[in-house]
Amino acid sequence: MPKRKHPRLKSFDYSTPGAYFVTICTQNKRCLLSSIVGRGLAPAENHLTEYGKIAMEQLFLLEKRYDFLKIDQYVIMPNHVHVIFILSQTAGASPRPTMTDIVCAYKSLTTRECKKVKPIDKLFQTSFYEHVVRGQEDYDEIAEYIVNNPKKWELDKLYAKE
Repeated sequence: MPKRKHPRLKSFDYSTPGAYFVTICTQNKRCLLSSIVGRGLAPAENHLTEYGKIAMEQLFLLEKRYDFLKIDQYVIMPNHVHVIFILSQTAGASPRPTMTDIVCAYKSLTTRECKKVKPIDKLFQTSFYEHVVRGQEDYDEIAEYIVNNPKKWELDKLYAKE
């Protein structure tokens, strides 16, 4: 069995204040969170499923759980979630939770709540993609990508027929 590559930068402290672009995919990229209506046309409408509504609710509950965390931009797509997390300076918990801790808490809490609606074995993939946002230009590109993602769903590399 091939050894899974660790996707995080070895020398970076993921509890450092800053902006992080995170993508969390559903297990096997199944379209469980929303459906896009009017693909390729502006405005494309993103209709959340029950699971998608829970995913959105749990995203904002993270701000209550972690007082140093802000949800800046996000979109719940059919089979993935894009979000920009902003971590601020705080005198909070020691050791301070890392981005991995925050994403794992989100996936766990969301899955638990979704199971109450309709049983599901595994909602999300084990890992997630992250990108440390480096400057305003980088942030602006990512924010624009998030906003336009529903309109460009059929061109998305994570696209799957619903």
